[in-house]
Amino acid sequence: MPVNPKLKDDLTDRLFQAILSLQTEEECYQFFEDVCTISELKAMAQRLEVARMLKAGHTYDEIVDRTGASTATVSRVKRCLYYGADGYKQVLLRLEEENKRMESL
Repeated sequence: MPVNPKLKDDLTDRLFQAILSLQTEEECYQFFEDVCTISELKAMAQRLEVARMLKAGHTYDEIVDRTGASTATVSRVKRCLYYGADGYKQVLLRLEEENKRMESL
């Protein structure tokens, strides 16, 4: 899927290059703590968990209860998960593959 031209610019390219340069979970914590507010970071983590739970077939009520996300957030993530740029799908698939790889060790 092509990159959304409304998002693509030199500054955003540089941000993503910076993110791709991070090598450990600790480096990610350090970088994102400097770049985001705690609320922004928690919101991103929450949305990823909502996407994971939607993909696993959980109901809205289960997701709201477990994550604290609003139904509006669950709806937005669901729309992105099924009709978006496939970013959630790609990341969730890679996380699943990594979990399976780690379990088999």
